[in-house]
Amino acid sequence: MTDEKALIQIHPTGESETETINPLEEGTILDTFGGKVQVKWAPEAWVSSLGQMPFFIEFLKTSGLFDQWVEDCPLKYTSSNAPKTRDVLGTILLSVLSGHWRYAHISAIRGDGVNPALLGMTKVASEDSVRRALVALDGKASETWLKKQLKASYEPLLEEPWAMDIDTTVKPLYGHQQDAVVGYNPSKPGRPSHAYHSYFIANLRMVLDVEVQAGNQTASSFAQPELWNFLDGLPESSHPAFLRGDCGWGTERAMEGAEERKIPYLFKLKQSLNVKKLLNQLFGTDGWVDAGQHWQGLASELRLAGWSKSRRVIVLRRPLRQDAEEKKKRSKRKAEKQMTLDLTEALHQGVRYEYAVLVTSLADEVLALAQHYRDRGDSENNFDELKNQWGWAGFTTHDTKRCQIMARITGLIYNWWTIFMRLGIPEKHAEAVTSRPLALQGIARRTRHANQTTVEITSTHSKAPLISRALSRVSDFLKRIKIAAEQLTQLDTWRLILSAAFQSFLRGKILGGTARLARTTV
Repeated sequence: MTDEKALIQIHPTGESETETINPLEEGTILDTFGGKVQVKWAPEAWVSSLGQMPFFIEFLKTSGLFDQWVEDCPLKYTSSNAPKTRDVLGTILLSVLSGHWRYAHISAIRGDGVNPALLGMTKVASEDSVRRALVALDGKASETWLKKQLKASYEPLLEEPWAMDIDTTVKPLYGHQQDAVVGYNPSKPGRPSHAYHSYFIANLRMVLDVEVQAGNQTASSFAQPELWNFLDGLPESSHPAFLRGDCGWGTERAMEGAEERKIPYLFKLKQSLNVKKLLNQLFGTDGWVDAGQHWQGLASELRLAGWSKSRRVIVLRRPLRQDAEEKKKRSKRKAEKQMTLDLTEALHQGVRYEYAVLVTSLADEVLALAQHYRDRGDSENNFDELKNQWGWAGFTTHDTKRCQIMARITGLIYNWWTIFMRLGIPEKHAEAVTSRPLALQGIARRTRHANQTTVEITSTHSKAPLISRALSRVSDFLKRIKIAAEQLTQLDTWRLILSAAFQSFLRGKILGGTARLARTTV
């Protein structure tokens, strides 16, 4: 008996159902600086923190690209308990648009009660379901699928003259991933990484493709096979006006590849010994012309060791900013030697210059070529946005295949969002760090009455009235397209959308240019 009483004391009886109070129903009273407030939980309410996403979903439906992306996906399940392909891809879309960079962050959107249904999803997939789905995808089939979808997002733009930016960025890794190799890594020397070889439509911030390779394969020679395959797959009329790259692309192999395809190029040269000899010869000569932004330029020819022929080079120089004050101090000193070179700086007649040497097959004047190369700096903004705001630096798995798939999916969603934001703000590119809080985030509440769904949106952004008008204009434009949809193919519809989104770049021209498209107001 004593033992039984002791046992009862050690393991007391649980609370009875009658004594249990459900805080979700009763709520609670909080004492705040604004006075007492009553708080009640409403877990069954259909709400979302991505409140303005219905506008983007209308854009995806009108364009037809999201449906095509889902239909062409090579993901196939045999189990009846497996999630639907649309649910998996829709979950990835919501996660990437939310700014996530880890699969674990997907749990944050599982309570979204508005957008999954509007995307035609039955539920939000779990992070494990997304990981397993990417494992199940065949590497070659997924590559074909995503390249096709990426091409569909930008292909009509290639009907107009355009330039291609080619560059590589490094993704540091912190685990035991496949192809995590120590290579060129300026931000974290000695850290294993992946190399992302990327191609963009210059100045439009549109991703053409991205290839994930081992961290010690950052050189342009590793990117060229895929680049040439990409260009060979385009009709000649869609070839870029020229290729543009940094000093990693100023090699004989890269220039020969472009020359074989009759595609002009503009690359930067490394500061090799023979390049420095050329600078020694040219710095004291006349003929320097204005190259813009305080730069001076001089055209010449150069044939480096290993080159098959002489090529046109443009030497650019600019006085360093601190020389304005230092020049007065040097006037009393003994005159220095005419030329001393130290990597990217040179001293000439008491003035220290920074310089660069470009190699090109273009026949443009020095000023135009210098400006073309300065415009290449915009590709660095692409990497900054894609890595820090869109997840290229995340979604890391042990195998390279899933890293490659997610890199392309992220690039595709980035293209869609870029075009959507251009419809609302056509005069400039809006980076995700500003555009998502402005045009995506907000509180939405979905209600359904008399077989009609209503979404009430409240934006907490200071520019909420401005973006509400812009999104309404985008919706009106998409409705006008849908009225004419019976007369238009899916490609014609997409041409109209791109024409409106990039009207500044196209100078008001409608892609395709047919009378049938011109009759639809853009």
